[in-house]
Amino acid sequence: MAVLTPEAAGLAGPAVALSGARGVDLTQVRAYGDTLDDGQVMLTFSLPVPFGDEAKEAGRQLVRQMGLHEPQVYHAHDLGEGFTYLILYAKSPFSVDFTKISVPKVTSTKLDHTAIERLWSGHYGNARLRVLGACTGDDAHTVGIDAILNYKGYHGDKGLESYKCFEIKNLGAQVPNEVLLQEARAFGAHAILVSQVVTQKDCHRSNLAALIDLAEAEEIRDQMLFLCGGPRLSHPIALELGFDAGFGPGTTPGAVASYLVQRWVELGRQP
Repeated sequence: MAVLTPEAAGLAGPAVALSGARGVDLTQVRAYGDTLDDGQVMLTFSLPVPFGDEAKEAGRQLVRQMGLHEPQVYHAHDLGEGFTYLILYAKSPFSVDFTKISVPKVTSTKLDHTAIERLWSGHYGNARLRVLGACTGDDAHTVGIDAILNYKGYHGDKGLESYKCFEIKNLGAQVPNEVLLQEARAFGAHAILVSQVVTQKDCHRSNLAALIDLAEAEEIRDQMLFLCGGPRLSHPIALELGFDAGFGPGTTPGAVASYLVQRWVELGRQP
């Protein structure tokens, strides 16, 4: 499966402004709990063992094996059927060099509704960008894709259906990858938006990667933009999986619309 790098996608993230809290050495950043550089972290997890002192000690031993020091059980309760839930505090001896961190980001400028329409019409007149959206695989949670595509939108930001420059088709939930690509060809889609809310056992990753593999096998990957979004997705993950862009929690329709129009213009394609 071909994977787009940030540079190839024209989406390399800008340099991070290196200004942290007062007195912090950004080359050796440690976790912060009560006091600066104390290394305090909180962990929460469940163990498949009966609730009791032994379960708490098992949690402490696991935390020590993670390289953390002074583990303390802050809370524990019985989940029933031989499972125990734990919350622990511990100290981390590790640090990171913040000055060397670079994260790929969607670098399109967030435009308002009027500016997006103006940019599109200035290049393509009354033509429209055809956008196909769906929740794929076994995912039945349409709230994300509906928020981006439907006229009502999200958080006071109207969805892509409200733009004259877009033609929208929302396939809804539990759409197999094969059906999605069939519909994309029939619709003449210029962009595909996939929402993935269900993430159990990383099924969102495997499903999205399978979509790109299938699109490449059918030789249509380069004919359209592929975007994905969801609570455990981000732009770096999207690039890793072979998508053009990824959007995480809190994304508004305007951010997606801005990216689609600017990227299409940048590519110099005709609708």
